[in-house]
Formats: sequence, C-alpha cells, structure tokens
Amino acid sequence: MKKYISITIAVLCALALASCNKLLDYGREGVPTQDNYPLTDAQANDAIENCYYGLFERDGMFSREIYWEQACANDMVWGKPRGFNSLATLSYTGDEGPLRDSYNRIYNRYGISKTNWVIQTLLNKQEKAGSLTPVETRVLGEAYFLRGQYHLLAAYRYGTKELGVPFVAYETVEGGYNYEIPEQQPTVMDNYRFIVSDFEKAEELLPRLEEYGAADRGRAHKASAVAMMARTYAYWAMWDTSKWDNVITCVNKLEQSYGRGLVDNFKDLFAPDFEKFWGKEYCWGIPGDGGPNGQGHGGVEITGVMLEDKGWGKFNGWGQIHPSYDLYEEMAKDNVNGVKNERLAATILEYNDEFIYFGEPMRYYSPVNIEVGFQCNKYMQAFEPANPIAAGTLLDNGDWPVTRVMWPIIRFADCMLLRAEANLVKGNGAAAAVDINKIRVRSHLQPLAGAATWTDLYHERRCELAFEFAADHAFDCKRWAVSGAPEIKALALNELNTHPRVRHYEDRMNPESPCTVGPYEDYLTPVKVWSEKYLTFPYPSDEITRANGKLQNPPSWR
Repeated sequence: MKKYISITIAVLCALALASCNKLLDYGREGVPTQDNYPLTDAQANDAIENCYYGLFERDGMFSREIYWEQACANDMVWGKPRGFNSLATLSYTGDEGPLRDSYNRIYNRYGISKTNWVIQTLLNKQEKAGSLTPVETRVLGEAYFLRGQYHLLAAYRYGTKELGVPFVAYETVEGGYNYEIPEQQPTVMDNYRFIVSDFEKAEELLPRLEEYGAADRGRAHKASAVAMMARTYAYWAMWDTSKWDNVITCVNKLEQSYGRGLVDNFKDLFAPDFEKFWGKEYCWGIPGDGGPNGQGHGGVEITGVMLEDKGWGKFNGWGQIHPSYDLYEEMAKDNVNGVKNERLAATILEYNDEFIYFGEPMRYYSPVNIEVGFQCNKYMQAFEPANPIAAGTLLDNGDWPVTRVMWPIIRFADCMLLRAEANLVKGNGAAAAVDINKIRVRSHLQPLAGAATWTDLYHERRCELAFEFAADHAFDCKRWAVSGAPEIKALALNELNTHPRVRHYEDRMNPESPCTVGPYEDYLTPVKVWSEKYLTFPYPSDEITRANGKLQNPPSWR
C-alpha cells in the first residue's frame, strides 16, 4: 500500500508552540529545544508533518470549518440548521465558531507560528553546521511553502489596503524572535510581498513532483509554490493591477517549465484512484487514502459532510453542505436541447438522477432535514463500490467520514482561469477565450465563438470550480464587487445582495414528484446588504483582547 503525506500525518510528533511564547519541550527523539532541534531527518519530518496537519485536522480548516464562509455567495446552502447564518447573511461578528477556529489554526495551533519556528531552527542549524541534509533542505522548502499558504489564508480574509494582518518572519529578527504577538503589516500588499517571497524560496528548495517517490507524494513541490504564487498575485491585483502580469508569468511557467495541463476526463480529477491523484492538472491538494480495509488514516472529511444526512441508511453522512438552485441554474446554461451537460452531471445530483451507491443504482432524493433539492456529486465516486470500506475508499468511522480523494486546493484549470482573468484586465479577450475554451472542450461544452467577456469568466470560474472551496467563490465575488470590471461587478453584487434559492418537492420520497423553486428559508433574515466592509472578516474578539492593543480590525470594522 502506498503511503502519502496526508496519511502519515495522523501519527504526529507532539512538538508544538504554546499559544504565545514558548515551546513545549517534548519530541519523539531526544528532547528538542531551539538549540538542538532537529537532531535527525525523522524529527525534521515530524515537525513539518505537524504543520500540514492543521489544514485538515478532523472538522477543522479544509475539512469543514472554512467552508461555512462560502454561504455569503449563492452557490451553497446547508441541509440542516447550523447556527452560522450570520456568515450567510453578511451579519457576522468574527466570533462565529468556524471563524474563530480557523483563525486559531492559521496563527497559533498549526500554522504561521509553527512554520516560522521550523524555518528559524533549520536556518540556525544550517548556519552552525554549514549545510543541511537533503531531507532537511526539502523540509525547509515545505516550511516556506506552508507558511505562505497559511499567511495567504489570513491575508485575504482579514487584510485590506488600509491595514494588513499580523506577520513577522522569525528568521529575520536579530537575536531571535521573542514570540510576542507580531505587529500588523501596514497594508495587505505588504503581506502579499512576504507571501510571494516564501513561495519563491519554496520553489527554489522543493523537488519537482516527478522527483518524489511514492512515499512522499502529497508533499508540496515546485509547481505547488508557483500555482499558489499565481493566486497570491491575483488577490494582490485587487489593489495593484500591475500584478496581473505576474499571474500570467506564473501560469505560463506552470505550463512550460513544470508540464501542468488539463487531464482528459473531468471526473478523473475526483476519482478514488491513487494513480489519478498525480495527473498533470494537479498542483496542490490534500490526498486522502480513505481507509484501506477499514484501517485508513487520513484525508478531509468534507466529502462525508456533503453526503446526504444518514446516507440513506448505509453510512453516516452529515448532510450539511449542498448546492443551491442558483448554482444549478448557472451550470445548466451549458445544456443543449434540454440535455444535461457533462460538467453539471458530474457536479450536482438533482432529484431522479441515477448514481451508484454501495454497489447499487439508485435515484437521488432527500428524505431528511431541510429540503434543498440537490447534493454535490463531485466526490461521490468513493461511495460506488459494493463495500466501500472493504474496498478502501471509505473510512469505517461515521464520526470522521473520510473518503479516498485528491481534495483540490489549487489545480491547473483554476490557474488557467486566473490567466484568462488577467488577459481580460489587459483587454485581450481572445487570449482569455483560449484558456476558457480548453476547459470547456474538456467537458464537451460548446466553445466560445469569439473573444471572452467578463460574463464568460464569471460563469466559467463558478461552474468549473464549484465545491472546490479552496478556490473561494465567495471571495471571488467580494473582490469583483470591490475592484472588478462593471460587467462582472454587477454579477458579483447580485449574489452578495440576494439570498439563494432551492427546490421544494411535493413528495420528498418520490424523485418524480412535481417541484417548485423558492427561497432557502434558513437565510431569509436579515436582508443582505453588501458593503466593502464585508470584504474581510473582523478578528475574533478574544484575539483582540489578548493582543492588548497590538491587533486592530480594519477601519471599517471599528
């Protein structure tokens, strides 16, 4: 059985940073301190694997928590009341459990603080010893990459051109950092500058994907760093349009230097087949083994979170995140003569759609909780075997519903659409159409007849990347509402100022019963009113208190 980084992370060292100022003196081999850690390659691996773990630990971060934010756009509703309606209705305070929990993971529990420490200790060792081992060099590259990843999550969700987010690179502080709460950067553009620098260092130090053996696939690699650089520049371009040139440069490099491209079959991107995890479209994601013979260890649980509640009596799906009618309607624009298009069919189940579940064909319906009429279909292939647990595609633990899947954080189609957006900004709709059409033709959709428009770009990002929440459709809408061209700004504002719709069936137990389209009741109050204040989240109030004046919300939140 192959071993992947996301699997091995389940067995972690207990090395950790205290929430504010010191290390816990505990480790697997020897007693790690700032002076002697890491002693071995194994300890270096332990340290960096702990940093990866924060991205998907149980229901945290990319496993579930960060996705509730998506409900402020009109693609997502939840299938049972969750108590997070303030995230959906633009009335949040920053103290919502998912916001507070994700912030803690980004800064304290796993993210910036720990990657900062790994970088600092490895550079100290390099200075004293004169060199690092190949494993330590790779771990240093991973630490730069993960610091950039966590930092980016903080920057675009909390930073503005008026005020950035807290950050200090420990290794740059003369005499060593004292682990105090770092100062906020003057603007989020300063944060983006640090983030790009980390990704550049990561690209320099990391292996290429093809240089990893089977046991190390899943670690960050050179193309991961360049892909995340492209996303960082796209977000930076909100405030400095010259950065769109850097987006084009990064995506060209992915294509020309690192061999990234589109896989032939859209559904292969989400298949429970290890060999398909590492196709040419893969840039960076979280690979999960699901559970070989019921003994699997890892992955994200979001695939089980999106499964019908109670899984029609066969598995403990959580039924929490579902497509809206608005998303279905947008994707259905690509239908021809009433025939459902390939991408829509692979992405969304609607009533009466046939699919394979635990080895048997069934037609989708939803008997429990809030009826929304749809379920995400992108990640359902792991449930197809007659016994998914024995087949190793599903973990035998309904409290951690993990499936075998490569969960995408950024794939090349996303990067192509960022390049298309950059070309639209530069007035080159013909070049934008080239990227968009390659993506459309892959799913047997009608290509654009001429130059791409902003409406085409909006449609393609929304439909191609649906339910790949790391692409963050909600933030796409927010950034377009602030700095987008008039055409795409209007589309974004429509989502941000309205509530999503769902389908209601006359007989929920009968997939062929009549249905009506109506509002999703759980989001109806308060009325959504977008303003640029909601571009970011306010910080959790306990973090403001703990910082004792060193952490301030953006001016619009004060």
